[in-house]
Amino acid sequence: MKKNKIVVASSGASGVTFGMKIMQLLPKTIEKHFIMTESSKVVLSQEMNDVTTHDNKNIAASIASGSFGVDAMIIAPCSMNTLAKIACGISDNLITRCAAVMIKEQKKLILAPREMPFSAIALENMHKLATLGIIIAPPVMAYYSQQQTLDAMENFVIGKWFDLLGIENNLYKRWQIEES
Repeated sequence: MKKNKIVVASSGASGVTFGMKIMQLLPKTIEKHFIMTESSKVVLSQEMNDVTTHDNKNIAASIASGSFGVDAMIIAPCSMNTLAKIACGISDNLITRCAAVMIKEQKKLILAPREMPFSAIALENMHKLATLGIIIAPPVMAYYSQQQTLDAMENFVIGKWFDLLGIENNLYKRWQIEES
């Protein structure tokens, strides 16, 4: 049986806890690879031992090759800088190189832009990427699941991202209409 491989990357400082929490919540049956800043990588390696971390400067890492067989990638949060580089085909670090591989291999790529409001340039870049099949999924709340804490709000967003990745989860209350 093939083990799924997922790359989780975090670009930008605000919301970096999303990337770390995704790594914690991914099932143990998934091979996890993580790209992040140096200081965050130290914390991650001390807290989680079932994760392969990669230096964002190392564009020769295993996950930078289509032959390595990564199944999906999520960049959460995704800075507008990273989003723009991906939209323009710039692969100057491991995050953007992996995203380029996902695009060329037609694999699932989810970008979670974190800045708002979105400028016309950012929206144009998102539109361009969406037409290529990249999923643009910012961390947007819905209130039907009645989150009461920040942790529950994060679980809702991550649960929606897992749904997009085809990863079964019960991280949030699903929409239901009571039958009468």
